[in-house]
Amino acid sequence: MRIKKAVITAAGKNQNRIPLQSLVDRDGVQKTALQIIIEEVVSGGVEEIAIVIRPGDQKAYTEAAGDWVGRITFVEQPQPRGYGHALYCSREFVSGEPLLHLVSDHLYVSNENRRCAQQLVEIATEESCSVSAVQATRESLLPYYGVIGGIGVPNRPHLFSIETVREKPTPTEAEQHLLVPGLRTGHYLCFFGMHVFTPAIVDLLAEQISNSDTTDPIHLSPALAALAAREQYRALEISGNRYNIGVKFGLLNAQFALALSGCDRQEVLAQLVELLAQRPQH
Repeated sequence: MRIKKAVITAAGKNQNRIPLQSLVDRDGVQKTALQIIIEEVVSGGVEEIAIVIRPGDQKAYTEAAGDWVGRITFVEQPQPRGYGHALYCSREFVSGEPLLHLVSDHLYVSNENRRCAQQLVEIATEESCSVSAVQATRESLLPYYGVIGGIGVPNRPHLFSIETVREKPTPTEAEQHLLVPGLRTGHYLCFFGMHVFTPAIVDLLAEQISNSDTTDPIHLSPALAALAAREQYRALEISGNRYNIGVKFGLLNAQFALALSGCDRQEVLAQLVELLAQRPQH
């Protein structure tokens, strides 16, 4: 299974301005969040990229993409009908092929030489099935993420067979349905904001849409739960971390993570020490 296409969804409510923000990347160069996400996608070997946007946002995104704009197809989500519907809007671009999917309000920092997207694409190619990136996440953060339940794949560390998917479960619901053997107590495998999907995901979203009213929101998690019931579906615990830049202090945390893993690490550490030393004592 070769993954040549990627879809980045950026049409969500209060989400569309986030990828336009500027940060300093690990190479010390100032870039928009969108450029950093595109570089993440390209590391996985992707050749074509679709960005799902709100009507009227194409000019801003064209400018934010910089030199990458030649690889991009812009797809508008005409109505704000949710995350799953945004992904479904890219169906003509996907055209029956497997795809790499990223959300536009997360940045990623790998703990190894391979970027996070490259890790995911390599496993999806080996397994020849849909694979979602996940990260062990403490219980208090469950309101922010979709969560998987499943079991480890024999002799494949950090790889899991997904049995169920729940969107933002309560701690009680997670404890009852989403425990994964081997995780620390109070931790669950939450989505990383990065997936490789087979073409089946588009069919499942189409079924969900056909069974809904024309204004109903279409969520992705029910389609993922149906995917797990229909075909082999894996989860990979990525060697890296995700940073949600759409939450309070999210951009700040992402900037620190990029800086402390990049070429300016020593300078940033020195400035942080100096800043802390200047704090008034109480």
